Amino acid sequence: MTIFTSTVIIFIVAVVVIELLFYAYRTIKHPDRAKIKQKLKKIASERLDKGETLDLERKRVLSDVPLLNAILLRITMIDRIDSLRYQANAKYPTGFFILLALLCFASGFSGAYLYFNIGILISIALGLIVGVLPIFYLNVKKNMRIKKFQAQLPESLDLMARSLRAGHAFSTGMKLAAEEFEDPLGTEFGLTLDEINFGLGVPEALKNLVSRVDCQDLNFFVIAVILQRETGGNIAEVMENIAYLIRERFKLYGQIKTLAAEGKLSMYVLLALPFFVVAVLFFSNPNYIMKLFTDPVGRVLCGVALVMMVIGAIVMRRMVDIKV
Repeated sequence: MTIFTSTVIIFIVAVVVIELLFYAYRTIKHPDRAKIKQKLKKIASERLDKGETLDLERKRVLSDVPLLNAILLRITMIDRIDSLRYQANAKYPTGFFILLALLCFASGFSGAYLYFNIGILISIALGLIVGVLPIFYLNVKKNMRIKKFQAQLPESLDLMARSLRAGHAFSTGMKLAAEEFEDPLGTEFGLTLDEINFGLGVPEALKNLVSRVDCQDLNFFVIAVILQRETGGNIAEVMENIAYLIRERFKLYGQIKTLAAEGKLSMYVLLALPFFVVAVLFFSNPNYIMKLFTDPVGRVLCGVALVMMVIGAIVMRRMVDIKV
């Protein structure tokens, strides 16, 4: 590796580490930022009730560092990561995960290239695999949050249906659901209710709710409410039918998940087996296994094996991932 490349990698790692330490310092020094934001929100509501004017424009902040925030705002592909971070309900801003991904990439690449002396192409591939770990973490948190939202949705629809049958307005039923349920449903319904109270139309607020929450069942609810406001109908009965369909779909999904469990377990075992064998050989006979990484033919075989494993994982995942 040239001196220039080493200098660039060291510089990137140093900058990322400084930024991460800055975020950690802010978190330790201000652990009650969420409570403060909630109090500010309450104060803003009180000022609105008194007739005072407020700046309702929502400021988009991707990082607490002004320079990094200005840079990220100019990159269009960051929008998907920011949306993923919001859906995962991560407490750190998007810039934190971008810096963490860069640090993971630099660590994976430099470790593979300098310590193990692997080829630069394989080192870049390993760096990319390690670099996407923060994004993978966000995706896992997002899926867990969406599953929790789906589990809360039938009960909330029944609560709103009972509220409508009792003669309350739609916004009142949504307020009851926001107060009775915890995150994520209570948080998202509360934000939608705030948008309605601040003057946004109900259809637009519900469409924003759909854009924030990646849930197919929620689409049925939003479409039913929008159509009912345009054409009329018994929205309470529609909500109860949607809640019943969601519960029945959960039962069917549970049966399919049980039948596909063997295929998923086989996929995990087949993917973990090569790495397990390499680890055992590395500790038992390192001179034997290192030839696979130092010899040019061995490096090519490693690259081909990784590509085939990725293709196999994608194929097996699609085979057992049955949509309901």
